[in-house]
Order: sequence, then C-alpha cells, then structure tokens
Amino acid sequence: MSTTLLLARHGQTVWHAENRYAGVSDVALTETGRAQAEALGRWAAAHPVEAIWTSPVSRAVITAEPVCRALGLTPHREPDLRECDFGVAEGRTLAEFAQEHPKAAEAFRADPVAHPFPGAEDPAAAAARGAAALHRIAAAHDGERVLVVAHNTLFRLVLCELLRIPVSDYRRVFPRLRNAAVTELRMETTSVGLMSLNVPCEPDEA
Repeated sequence: MSTTLLLARHGQTVWHAENRYAGVSDVALTETGRAQAEALGRWAAAHPVEAIWTSPVSRAVITAEPVCRALGLTPHREPDLRECDFGVAEGRTLAEFAQEHPKAAEAFRADPVAHPFPGAEDPAAAAARGAAALHRIAAAHDGERVLVVAHNTLFRLVLCELLRIPVSDYRRVFPRLRNAAVTELRMETTSVGLMSLNVPCEPDEA
C-alpha cells in the first residue's frame, strides 16, 4: 500500500480569534474561514485528489465544499475524524479555564494526555481512533491522493500517533495547524512518512 493523504484543518471559526476550544460544539465559519475554504478549493483544482473525506462536524464539511465543486467529487464522512470533546473547556479559552481551575490547568499544560480537561475525551483514545480512521482511508485508496478535512487537536494527536512521537508532546511538537493549510503524509503498509507540514494553500497565507 502507498497512499498520499493531504490533511487540511477546517477554515477559521467565530471562536478562532479568542482561541476558544470548539471540540464537539457546532461552531460556524467566519467570512475569513469561508474564504480559506475557497482557497483550498483553488489549491485542489491545481493539485487534484481522487477522494475527499471529512469529519462529520459542519465546519469541516463546509470547508470541503469548494474542493468538491472544483473536482466534481462527493465527500465521504468519517465519524472518527470528529474533533476531541474538551469537556468543561468547551467554549472556553485556556486562560478562562485556568481562572476557575488553576491546578487542573497547570497539570494540563504539563501533560495534556495524562491530565485532560475534566469531562474531556481521553486524548490517547482520540489519537488512536483518528489514526485508525486514516489507516482505513489509506487502505481504501491505495495508490491515490486523498484530501482529509478535519480538526486541529485531532490532527496533532494523530500525527504524534502515526509518527511515533509521544502523544503527550502534541502541543509542544505541533503548536497548531493553520486553517486550511495542507500537511502531506505518505501512508505505506508498515510505515508513515511526513512529507510536508502546515503548508498554506495560497502564498499570501504564509
């Protein structure tokens, strides 16, 4: 098996400016986010893919729509590509959470996998489900290029899982993925290669 997966985070949302945890919340794209989605569509027109997979969360589905139009493809939705549930931190910034739960915030900063937010999904479990989803997608599209549109934290966890980086280091190794930027993975039968990371789909977004 040899499949190229092109991972793209969804466009900017209304919570982006304040860096609020969206997680499983259904948060709308901003006008900037929609413009980023259109830019991703233009990028796809110049770098075609054979298939498109998305998270079922609307901000990812909407981000993929310009790509689908450009290439005439119907997207597949994969439930295991949904963003992590951030529990009590949903809708909050880390600073707001720290005001109410300073010790929990300190523990999260030290090791976000061993000490996730109260009520949150186990980050290691999220990494495993996301990685398994990408392996399934790669196996279903052997020899093809596939665009996968999903989420910032999920992708960072999955990158650690696939590249054999300690998952607890995801915030340090991958501080953030830019909205609508592209990360390329080469998925082989027994290995995964990182070909590029966080590449803007248009030069002025660098």
